[in-house]
Amino acid sequence: MIRVVQAREPLPAAAAPSVFLAGPTAVAGGPVPSWRPAALELLGQCWREPEPLVVLTPENPVRAARYRDQFEWENAARAVATVVLFWIPRDLVHMPGMTTNVEFGHDVAAGRTVVLGCPPDCPDPRRNRYLIHLGRAYGMPVCATLPDTVEAAASLAAASTRLGSSRGRGSVLRCGAGPAGYQPAGPPSPTHAPPKS
Repeated sequence: MIRVVQAREPLPAAAAPSVFLAGPTAVAGGPVPSWRPAALELLGQCWREPEPLVVLTPENPVRAARYRDQFEWENAARAVATVVLFWIPRDLVHMPGMTTNVEFGHDVAAGRTVVLGCPPDCPDPRRNRYLIHLGRAYGMPVCATLPDTVEAAASLAAASTRLGSSRGRGSVLRCGAGPAGYQPAGPPSPTHAPPKS
């Protein structure tokens, strides 16, 4: 079972297993639909733990009265999340994801548990190359499909729950091409650190 927390709603206790749905947000009424409803459905299907999974989404049908309110909520929500799931179907015209780039870099540098999903068939896949390279350099799961990305995030959140930790910092999975195409890559480390050259 999942429990959805929309933008600017109260955040869960830090002990609750949670996934933040990070990535570009479609313009309401625009030609590109939001990817988050599909992610929510997939998380509902793959979450098998007895404790509900809290899914933090930066979307809310009610627009923030002040930009700062949205900014502060998103930053606090990503900080409390067990896993930050980035899905980046890059489209420079309709969903450029410029803020997403900054958030991804910030979360990687902060040592948060991050799963990156970048579909190779999106309108502008070349614009995701740097993020993919950075994710791999830090040993985080890098996936090509939304089901793989969701499954990797749910797996990391579940592993953190079983380990008795609300934060899955440093856990690493490898994503493959199929829905079950990831495998644990070793025990969690204290933080994501770049490889030594």
